[in-house]
Amino acid sequence: MKYLIIGLGNIGPEYELTRHNIGFLTLDRLADQKDASWKSDRLAFKSEIKHKGRTVHLIKPTTYMNLSGKAMNYWMKELQIDKENTLVIVDDVALPFGKLRMKVKGSSAGHNGLKNIEDLTGGQNYPRLRMGIGDNFPKGRQIDYVLGKFTPDEFAELPLIMDKAIEMILGFCSIGIERTMNQFND
Repeated sequence: MKYLIIGLGNIGPEYELTRHNIGFLTLDRLADQKDASWKSDRLAFKSEIKHKGRTVHLIKPTTYMNLSGKAMNYWMKELQIDKENTLVIVDDVALPFGKLRMKVKGSSAGHNGLKNIEDLTGGQNYPRLRMGIGDNFPKGRQIDYVLGKFTPDEFAELPLIMDKAIEMILGFCSIGIERTMNQFND
């Protein structure tokens, strides 16, 4: 079995530790834990790990957030992986910081990266892991907030949150999305 895990984010040092890049950060941590390295490939940085006899392809799109669907679409076709075996890791302002929620499908909820994925892959029916970044911003300042860096307190909590997300990613690849959701979603 093959799986494709896409962490959403923006390339470049100015975005590296921002809330919008929690997908990139989580996949970086997973690759580090599995001693996997990244290589620059078509439309993405790519890594590959093994988990319980399964091949798991990790992708960090180099297309910037708003064109994430281009990379996802390309790699699903290139690797011949169905949408059901593809998981998108995404930041979510609608969830409190640290809350994680896996879903079989859903709307973009105004997230431009998810909108582009919907447009280019044919709808909302793809699994995603939503990572809560909270909504502690004044009206009209959402872009500054998501492109802002984590507070020191948030940054201190991030490793535990990412480790739980990694457990969920590996669960998705081994026990399936339904059992993973039952075990981890609250």
